[in-house]
Amino acid sequence: MSKKIIILVTIITLLTFTLAGCGLLDKLLSIKEDFKKEEKKQDDNNKKEVGEIVVDTPQVNEPVIDNQPAEFKTVSLYFGSSDGEHLVAVEKDIPKVTGIARETINALIEGPDFQSGLLPTIPAGTQLLDINVKEDGLCIVDFSKELVSNLAGGKLNEQLTVYSIVNTLTQFPTVDRVEFRMEGQKIDTLLGYVKLAPAVSANAKLVISR
Repeated sequence: MSKKIIILVTIITLLTFTLAGCGLLDKLLSIKEDFKKEEKKQDDNNKKEVGEIVVDTPQVNEPVIDNQPAEFKTVSLYFGSSDGEHLVAVEKDIPKVTGIARETINALIEGPDFQSGLLPTIPAGTQLLDINVKEDGLCIVDFSKELVSNLAGGKLNEQLTVYSIVNTLTQFPTVDRVEFRMEGQKIDTLLGYVKLAPAVSANAKLVISR
């Protein structure tokens, strides 16, 4: 065989192996790419599963509904008549609590319903500071200074204010007289017309029926 033929055969052989190697390399690259895609797809699925677990809505307990009916007590509140000259007893249901006297006076301070046509007897801004019922029937009631400072002048206004409080409190069997205090201090009168010391009993003469 001539030298030229040998060289040609050698070149052809090298080209054959080179081309075959390129095809094999492309195949390997293709397999590697497919493997990466599958791996990425698996990672995405894992992330979705983890995300679903994280954002899973927690179980919310249903609120407990208390079907127990609230207990109320009917009390009498004494408000001013429409002409402002007498007291009128109005029945009202208030929550039945241990300090029923306190709840009752707070209801009196709130005043009558607008539709009733009755007048409030406690001056605006007045607050009940303390109330204490003694074993001997004495009820000590302590109001803020507005009971006096915001009270309209005149004997009748003072009488209606004082006896609306006294008549309201003495409806309870444990109370028969009331001692007034203002800001913790004993007072003898509000405006000088009604004597408050040592204590005040109910006055039925000022009360009329509706």
